[in-house]
Amino acid sequence: MARTPSNMLPLGTLAPEFGLVDTTTGKTLGLQALKGDRGTLVMFICNHCPFVKHVNNALAKLAREYQNKGIGFIAISSNDVVNYPDDAPHLMKEVAEQEGYTFPYLYDETQEVAKAYDAACTPDFFLFDENLKLVYRGQLDDSRPGNGLPVTGKDLRNAMDALLDGKPIDKDQKPSIGCNIKWTDNRH
Repeated sequence: MARTPSNMLPLGTLAPEFGLVDTTTGKTLGLQALKGDRGTLVMFICNHCPFVKHVNNALAKLAREYQNKGIGFIAISSNDVVNYPDDAPHLMKEVAEQEGYTFPYLYDETQEVAKAYDAACTPDFFLFDENLKLVYRGQLDDSRPGNGLPVTGKDLRNAMDALLDGKPIDKDQKPSIGCNIKWTDNRH
């Protein structure tokens, strides 16, 4: 289990547009259709990563809470499914149903979206404001598989609350830690 940190894309970066297939509906969806009125959270996750499995329940819970407040949630898997068949789109749909995702789970087959966002690990979180400018990129919280700390979502929750309340978001953000994205070209 490689521990890979986020690349920490510069704050203020505009969210790159995309059009990806939602594995839960089979429809191609884009950022403009999925963005929230008050903010948008783009999460790079996958099925097999122990770091993602560790937080799946919290992600589903956060989405149910914050989607009602105007935050759009988008999950994307960019992993190489040839070498990591557990991350195949039909299994992504199963995971979304099992975990009770209330957000689309998109498949980035070409990995171009992950590269555009400079995503490095799963999970990797990018919170954008209503103008799609990056305001938070960092960890969900301090919990990791095996460290005994409870999954609270504290760091991401604080960022979303500040965004909703019109307050500044702390610029001192800790990178997320997880498995590296499984690149097909081995050059990233």
